[in-house]
Amino acid sequence: MQAFEATKMYFSRAADQLQLPEEIRTLLLTSRREVRVQVSIETDQGDLATYIGYRVQHDNARGPMKGGLRFHPDVDLDEVRSLAALMTWKTAVVNIPYGGAKGGINIDPHQLSTKELERITRKFVDQIHDVFGPRTDIPAPDMGTNAEVMAWIRNQWEKYHGFNPACVTGKPVEHYGAKGREEATGRGVGILACKLLSRLGRRPGETTVAIQGFGNVGSHAAKFLAEADFTIVAISDVSGAYYDPAGLDVARCLHYIIDHNGALDGFADADHISNEELLELDVDVLIPAAIGGVISSENVDRIQASIILEAANGPIHPTADRSLEGRGVAVLPDILANAGGVTVSYFEWVQNLQHYEWSLDRVRQELDRVLSNAFEQVWRMSQDQGISLRTAAYMLAIERVHRANLLAGLAG
Repeated sequence: MQAFEATKMYFSRAADQLQLPEEIRTLLLTSRREVRVQVSIETDQGDLATYIGYRVQHDNARGPMKGGLRFHPDVDLDEVRSLAALMTWKTAVVNIPYGGAKGGINIDPHQLSTKELERITRKFVDQIHDVFGPRTDIPAPDMGTNAEVMAWIRNQWEKYHGFNPACVTGKPVEHYGAKGREEATGRGVGILACKLLSRLGRRPGETTVAIQGFGNVGSHAAKFLAEADFTIVAISDVSGAYYDPAGLDVARCLHYIIDHNGALDGFADADHISNEELLELDVDVLIPAAIGGVISSENVDRIQASIILEAANGPIHPTADRSLEGRGVAVLPDILANAGGVTVSYFEWVQNLQHYEWSLDRVRQELDRVLSNAFEQVWRMSQDQGISLRTAAYMLAIERVHRANLLAGLAG
């Protein structure tokens, strides 16, 4: 199943509950603009290399469009279109004044030098600088990109338009980035895990957790949850998964990846298992925090966790989601579970526009407030209408975007 098709299926379930007419569904699903550009550079060896870059701007009824830029060899228009739509619903469900966008370039950053990545990034900005900016569409980091890439984007964009650090978020603090932005998505996952467990009558000290993915999101989620007294029994990266039923020393794991170039490969303080086996462990909470599509009809019957938080985008196929819902598994959807990143990106944007810096404590307090409010609204709708948390989150988001479009005047 293509990525955008899966997004449409989740959208349709909520639209059916809202009884939206077909023409409104088409309006809300159709992207405002889709840009495809050629990105050609000279490699370090003097060869010519050509890549394809994308920027999809989905909806701007609620504010400027917002979304990450990913560097990955599997990037294509369908994936970027799906992720742009997800950003629209994500910003709406946490009620920050943005629409959704997404971008990407079909490259493998691990196969390129830093200088090659910089040339690709700057050439991409050259191609699309006139369609993004602080009042229209604000990029941010995503898979394969980081704060350094955002600094390149800011620098290249400002060559055309002048000083305005609000043109991109997720920047280094030295480039007017927000304190706490790097930890934001993972910290948000931790905050929401605590909220969900509380509503389900569970205690952190009696809860086991497996996290697939120990990159930026997974590592910060693990740190937050361990400090909140959860027992983290498994983590993973591309080298495989590392499992200890008695609980991992998360601080030791974090020090290990710092000392080994961000990788868990060779970690000897736990049993080595596969990423697939991690997903099927007998744990209370499962957090897919790596790539999409890891829970499908092929393995859903072997998933034992009773609670799943989607820290990654689209880790559960719609058919598997139906099966999990039928078994009573509580799934906190990606459009809420991983919204901490875009929320702190919003804080960064606000600071840039005001030329005023917030403290880390204020960023964390505001993040907790925004995510807590969104969770409570989704939880109440789910309970009141007897629907899944995913459908409730989509309904809340779709209704806000629909309302904004109608109030703006569809004939305008």
